[in-house]
Amino acid sequence: CLKDTVTNPSTKIPTLTTTVVDSIKTTTARSGGNITNDGGCTITARGVVWSTSQNPTIALSTKTSDGTGTGSFISNLKGLIANTTYYVRAYAINCAGTAYGNQLSFTTTAVSQGVPCPGVPTVTDIDGNTYNTVQIGTQCWTKENLRVTKYSDGTIIPLDASGGNAGNGASQTWRIWTIGARTIYAHSPSNLSTYGYLYNWYAAKGIATTGSTIYKNLCPAGWHFPSDGEWTTLTTHLGGVYVAGGKMKSTGTTLWTAPNTGATNESGFTGLPGGYRLPGGSFDEIRNDASFWSATEDADGNVWNRNLFSNSGHVSRGQWYFKSVGASVRCLRD
Repeated sequence: CLKDTVTNPSTKIPTLTTTVVDSIKTTTARSGGNITNDGGCTITARGVVWSTSQNPTIALSTKTSDGTGTGSFISNLKGLIANTTYYVRAYAINCAGTAYGNQLSFTTTAVSQGVPCPGVPTVTDIDGNTYNTVQIGTQCWTKENLRVTKYSDGTIIPLDASGGNAGNGASQTWRIWTIGARTIYAHSPSNLSTYGYLYNWYAAKGIATTGSTIYKNLCPAGWHFPSDGEWTTLTTHLGGVYVAGGKMKSTGTTLWTAPNTGATNESGFTGLPGGYRLPGGSFDEIRNDASFWSATEDADGNVWNRNLFSNSGHVSRGQWYFKSVGASVRCLRD
């Protein structure tokens, strides 16, 4: 084509316009272009290029390749960031060089928060229990504590009902489990319906045989037990640990002990104070503390956890030294 500019000095860069941007979502949008004149030389490449800075050029990697020739074309923009303003231009290349259409700008939509996960408003576990879901940033969480009795493959998780209402009676067996087990705070059915089961870490991790490294899934198919890093993604999105707790706690003092400091539940997470069961079997801190396992161990074999408190709007990122603690579990969509 370069020869054409010599034999035909009238060859020019193409003439084109940029198509109005539509179908704007959190990470995608659609635009395109219309090439009305090829400048006297074949169009060898065309598409759109975009950036958060004005007048983007094809030197950027953020561009599409949408065929050759004149006429209109559609371009799908992907990999965008939510709630961000972008500038986009159509481009066309011929033997005389690269031409750009008019520049347009658009802003991607904000990530939904506190609403049911798009397309997945509920999820059902293997027992038939149905949980509401909530979209928080880019993550989709269950909105209620887990109350399943089996792993997703149908294997039963043993129930420990020992130790009496206090949990630490002479007959308690909670401390001896080295595989997954579940319990109910004070062995009360009403606590189960409100707060779900308390699971030891072996159950949350999916260890059904002592020492096994083949992990079963406590959560429904397509969902998983969240890691420490995934909990951090949640609290970071909510503004950090000093304010995220209030945004995660259910409001009021019917379930929480007063004053339920800072509780707004603006995230929709609806954290509930189900308390926990200590390694010695005792039940403790119901209505005062929402305790959640993570899947992540440290180098010493301790496990990271998250806690919400009735007297604070903070989230505590701590470690439990005993995997026999009984705590609540939330699930995260794969």
